[in-house]
Amino acid sequence: MKEADVSKQIEQMVRFIRQEAEEKANEISVSAEEEFNIEKLKLVEAEKKKIRQEYERKEKQVEVRRKIEYSMQLNASRIKVLQAQDDLVNFMKDSASRKLLQVSDDSKTYGMLLKNLTVQSLLRLKEPEVLLRCRKIDHELVESILEEAKQEYAEIAEVHPPEITIDERVYLPPPPADYEDHGLFCSGGVVLASQDGRIVCENTLDARLDVVFRQKLPESVCWLEFWCAMHLAFRWVCSLFVFIGSALDMVSLISDTGLFLLLKKIH
Repeated sequence: MKEADVSKQIEQMVRFIRQEAEEKANEISVSAEEEFNIEKLKLVEAEKKKIRQEYERKEKQVEVRRKIEYSMQLNASRIKVLQAQDDLVNFMKDSASRKLLQVSDDSKTYGMLLKNLTVQSLLRLKEPEVLLRCRKIDHELVESILEEAKQEYAEIAEVHPPEITIDERVYLPPPPADYEDHGLFCSGGVVLASQDGRIVCENTLDARLDVVFRQKLPESVCWLEFWCAMHLAFRWVCSLFVFIGSALDMVSLISDTGLFLLLKKIH
């Protein structure tokens, strides 16, 4: 074989080997690029997942804090409402107590009231002998209505008139010296008891007020809750109007800013 033919074959083999090597290198490069992209995508997705998990965790923490703050604010509001209700209820009771102190100013009307309270107490006790306690300042007035009260009770109960003894050793507390006096006092009325003291009927004006107050308290609380709800609704509506006004001001500001930038761009 000639030397030229040998050289030509060698060159062909070299080109073939080089072509094979280049194709192999391209395959390796493409495979490496694909593997790199796959690993990069895996890393990116893993980091995205971590970020999403971290975001969800922080979002849950924010939601929990928001619920806790809302619950705390709600409890604080409820406490304020209950305190306001309690203050208003106490104010109503104090006002009624002050009105009761004026009942005994009219001796004629107050004497009729003492007689009725005594008859009611006798009907409740139904005892032939009772002990009556009153305020010291009401002693003479009580004595003046006793006979009439006994006769009225006897007619209603169809029994003999009972024997009523006024306790002159222990009197009910006197009325307060002034409205700011927080000591023990009695606005008026009577307390009757059986001779052995086992059965007691407290029919003072203050006791009657307590009874009426307990009976009417749920109704009063309902009205207070209604007015509190109306007040909160009014404040919410006012806040809504303020928010709408602020939003309109913001829209106007944004519109003016956008128009200014547009004119500046045109120029």
